Amino acid sequence: MRFDTRDKKPTLYDLLILTIAVALLLTGLIRSGGQDHALAISLLLDGYFLSAILLLMSAFFRQLQYNPYSYNTIYYMGFSLFILSVLITHVILTVRLVQDPASYRAETSLLTLLHSARSYVFLTAPFLAAFSVALCLSNLSLIRHEGRRPVNLLGILLSFLLVAGEVFLFWQASLPAGESLGQIRLHELCGCLFAAVYLYFECMLLGVMVASAIVVRYEPDRDKDFLIVLGCGLRKDGTPTPLLRGRLDRALAFAKKQKEETGRDLIFVTSGGQGPNEVVSESASMKGYLMEQGVPAERIVEEDRSADTMENMQFSKEKILQVDPAGKVAFATTNYHVFRSGLCARRVKMRAVGMGAPTRWYFWPNASVREFVGLLTEHRGKQALIFGSLLVMYILLTFLTYR
Repeated sequence: MRFDTRDKKPTLYDLLILTIAVALLLTGLIRSGGQDHALAISLLLDGYFLSAILLLMSAFFRQLQYNPYSYNTIYYMGFSLFILSVLITHVILTVRLVQDPASYRAETSLLTLLHSARSYVFLTAPFLAAFSVALCLSNLSLIRHEGRRPVNLLGILLSFLLVAGEVFLFWQASLPAGESLGQIRLHELCGCLFAAVYLYFECMLLGVMVASAIVVRYEPDRDKDFLIVLGCGLRKDGTPTPLLRGRLDRALAFAKKQKEETGRDLIFVTSGGQGPNEVVSESASMKGYLMEQGVPAERIVEEDRSADTMENMQFSKEKILQVDPAGKVAFATTNYHVFRSGLCARRVKMRAVGMGAPTRWYFWPNASVREFVGLLTEHRGKQALIFGSLLVMYILLTFLTYR
């Protein structure tokens, strides 16, 4: 599959229409006697969940072809995995219903949906536990190599939150629900809303992991006119750090392969300003390194004003437009930073495809956590809409189930 081969953004209007139609049909079946239409209700929901997965996965692949660096990529993949677990749970319910119709109550399907977030969290508990242990161990190694800076503790903090959330859900589910309808509602509401919060961030985490893995493994077409190299700090003497050298070497390797395969040279755009403790700009330092590797000065454009990734892309775009507005662009950064860098490029309306340089094994997980936290702080409107809709859905399900 190639990126940037579609001009039209994929939508999920078909899923919205399907959801409304199924909701109306389901309401009609329940009102006309849910117990009498048990099998029809169960099969309707099975078909809906299967259709939802297919529509989400289709949208996911079309999104990769349109723009892989998008929050939609994260959501489509993350929530597809969740809905798959709901489908499996409900198919098991349907099989039991066929085998023993007398055991089915009208509220059984609603109860299954109500507990879907909690069930998913329990189902993925072994994976999250293993992930948390691995993340914690890599963080301890990072601290041993890089020191006890607060930023180096993010992985340990995330590991603690993941495990603590799982423990709380298991504990809350084991508590007695009470005898009155009000007590049962409160017990279910607390557990399901906490599970929904946990579910949202777990779907985001899994979606980011899958989306990042895809864009990191992707090799851009070798037809580029410009290659932006993103800065990331210098040594005290003004030379590139090992992390920055990795990005430069990745860019040089790509340029060499493109020249060998197509005979086409590209222009390097070194992007990075001068920090308060740096003797030269990151851009100038990168230019010096590239020239030491044999790149002529006329094939290097300096962008020395940027202070963060968004400015890297914005100011690099301005430089590129001055040279060739129709030029094809790629960018080089470290593997964990490719996805968010691509997001920044698209926000400044620049179609650029990324490539990732490898880094030390103990540095990558903690850096990925920082990128994940960074993604959570962006696109607040879209996140609030999806997160709020999820909470409202579980509140409604609670009162529909225990009415």
